[in-house]
Amino acid sequence: MKITKANGKAEYALIENLKKRSEETDKKIVKRVSTIIKGVKEDGDEAVKEYTVRFDGALPKQFVVEKEELLDYLNSADPKFRSALENAKNNIYDFHQRQLQQSWMTTKENGVIMGQRVRGLGRVGIYVPGGTAAYPSSVLMNAIPAKIAGVKEIIMVTPPAKDGKPNPSIMAAAAIAGVDKVFLVGGAQAVAALAYGTEKIPKVDKIVGPGNIFVATAKRLLYGIVDIDMVAGPSEILIVADKTADPAFLAADLMSQAEHDKLASAILISTSNDLAKQTLHEIDKQIKYLDRKEIIRESLNEYGEIIVCDDVEQAIKFANELAPEHLELCVSEPLKYIGKIDNAGSVFLGNWSPEPLGDYYAGPNHVLPTSGTARFFSPLSVDSFIKKSSFIYYTCSELRAAKDDIVKLAETEGLSAHANSIKVRFE
Repeated sequence: MKITKANGKAEYALIENLKKRSEETDKKIVKRVSTIIKGVKEDGDEAVKEYTVRFDGALPKQFVVEKEELLDYLNSADPKFRSALENAKNNIYDFHQRQLQQSWMTTKENGVIMGQRVRGLGRVGIYVPGGTAAYPSSVLMNAIPAKIAGVKEIIMVTPPAKDGKPNPSIMAAAAIAGVDKVFLVGGAQAVAALAYGTEKIPKVDKIVGPGNIFVATAKRLLYGIVDIDMVAGPSEILIVADKTADPAFLAADLMSQAEHDKLASAILISTSNDLAKQTLHEIDKQIKYLDRKEIIRESLNEYGEIIVCDDVEQAIKFANELAPEHLELCVSEPLKYIGKIDNAGSVFLGNWSPEPLGDYYAGPNHVLPTSGTARFFSPLSVDSFIKKSSFIYYTCSELRAAKDDIVKLAETEGLSAHANSIKVRFE
């Protein structure tokens, strides 16, 4: 990682470099994914099987995991792992249940009734990566808000392991989170099957969850046929630190995100040049003992940077421009600045609130906007799994009182049939 002195230009050049990671998807990938989607739409399960054999080498020994079998995986899980899942679930549930909206109705003195009905989606699909990128925590983060929202059925798709069997940790998490059924299939074909429905895989209203470039492209292409959470880009963290921060903590937190992906971005912006140098030393010291050190090195070399700025206010300004997925405020008075952070997926306050706390345990969702989209997107939440309908009741006398205004507005827009719908009731 290089150290850059902030001057109003150099630090913002980094943002432009990061944008290159999120450029338009390769046309060859779009073409391949479009072919897969078309095949699944036309041939259903047969196409799903064909693509599974082509891309994964063989069909899984088991295609469906029913709810009862999920409980078997939970009961046979390591007790400490199960306890950790349960504790995480409780924290996630406690946070998200506060987001639940209520239906409402208002009755005016003139007899007019209006309101809004809020209810969960009928069926939601969760995509969970398999193989080396198997994240039980993502199962909890996607399924628990859906359950709180009142989603009637949660279907999960996930690729099997190389032996054709489901990942037991993911199955245990699915049981705890309340998943109703799991299909052992992955890739763009799984996303297409959820969007259109096949004889075996039911059609869903929304697809959520992370995946590789083929999964992300399929979700983007199918948006409109089905709703999606977001098209996520590479993971990213920005740490704002003053001289009170611990360089060992900073190094560890930067590398915790860099290990996700070679395209991941880990940036430190600090008011102390000495702290910047000490953090680099700590990275060299700690990286030797980490399993994914090669991925971390490449990520930090290509998309990592340490920026030295004049004060915390300058760092906050940069943070709002970057709009990072994760933002840590490792400063002496973090609560002083929370009101100044306008663009960030999730904010971690102080030296004892590292980003992995949010990934696994604290309660707020870890499905967050990336690539600067925190300027206008929000984290996954209970709101992601609900739909709203409004309703109106007018009496004859109240419609009569409003008719001239409605007719005038309709005729101004040139929609005479709209106007006639009102007029005919009073002729």
